[in-house]
Amino acid sequence: MHLILGMRCYRGFVPRPRTYTTDAIVLSRFDLGEADRVMTLITPGDGKLKAIAKGVRRPTSRLGGSVEPFAELRIQLAHGRTFDVVTQVVVGHAWLNLRDTLESAATAWYLAELADRSLEERHPAESLYLLLLRAYELLDAGMAPGRVARWYEMHLADELGQRPEVDRCVECDRVLEATDTFRWVPPLGGVLCQREAGPPAERAGLSLEALKLLKAYQRMDVEAIAGLRVPITVEREVETALRAFVAIALEREARSLAFLDEVRSTPASARSMG
Repeated sequence: MHLILGMRCYRGFVPRPRTYTTDAIVLSRFDLGEADRVMTLITPGDGKLKAIAKGVRRPTSRLGGSVEPFAELRIQLAHGRTFDVVTQVVVGHAWLNLRDTLESAATAWYLAELADRSLEERHPAESLYLLLLRAYELLDAGMAPGRVARWYEMHLADELGQRPEVDRCVECDRVLEATDTFRWVPPLGGVLCQREAGPPAERAGLSLEALKLLKAYQRMDVEAIAGLRVPITVEREVETALRAFVAIALEREARSLAFLDEVRSTPASARSMG
C-alpha cells in the first residue's frame, strides 16, 4: 500500500524545468571576477531577478554586447544556486536612439533605478515592466526626457498604490478651486488647500499652472502630454513636486538623480554620446 502511494506521489510530481525563457530589461549590472557580469533584470512574470552572464566580458563571448541596458531582451536562463545563469539572448528592441544623448540615457538610468527600488525579487511585475518599456519607447522616439520622467513618476506612484491627490484637499477633502492657493505636501499624499495648516515643515506653495500640469500627467495620454506648451518655470515646479513625491514613496531619493542633473547642466552641444 505504501509503495503504491509512493508511486502515485512520484508520478504526480512535475520537476521544475532546468531552463526558462522570458522577456527582460536590464535595470543594473556589475562586473564579477575577470570575465563575468551580474545583472538585475525586470521581467513580466518573475518580476525582479538577478542573473549572471558568465564570460560575457571576454572578446570571444557569444553573448557579446547583447546583455546591455536600454534594450528589450528575450533571454534564456538556467536556474542556479545564487544567480540564474544566462544561456541565450536575443535582442528584441535595442532603442538605439535613446543612447544618442547623455540626457536621454541618464534619464533611462533614473527610470530603471526607480523600477529597481519599487520591486521585490521574484514577484510578478507585468504592469511595471510595461511602464518602463513604454517610457523607453518614448525616449527612443525623441520625446523630451523631462516629460517622459514626469509621466513615468506619476504612473509609477499609481502602480505602487500611492496615487497623488490633485483634485481634493488631502486634509479636508474639499474640491480644489481655481481661486484657491495650494501647497504640495508629499508626506500627506498630494495637495493641501489654503484652509488647512498642514505639517509646519511643509510650506512649499504650488501654482495653479503646476497643479494643472500634475493633473495632465495623471489623466492625459502620453502622446498629448508630449505636445503641451508649458513655461519652463512650471516644468521645474512640477519636476520638484514629483521627485519629492517619489522620494517619499520609495523612502529615499534616487542616486542617479545627481548624474542626471549634472548632465542637464551641461550645454546641449556637449551632450552627444556619439
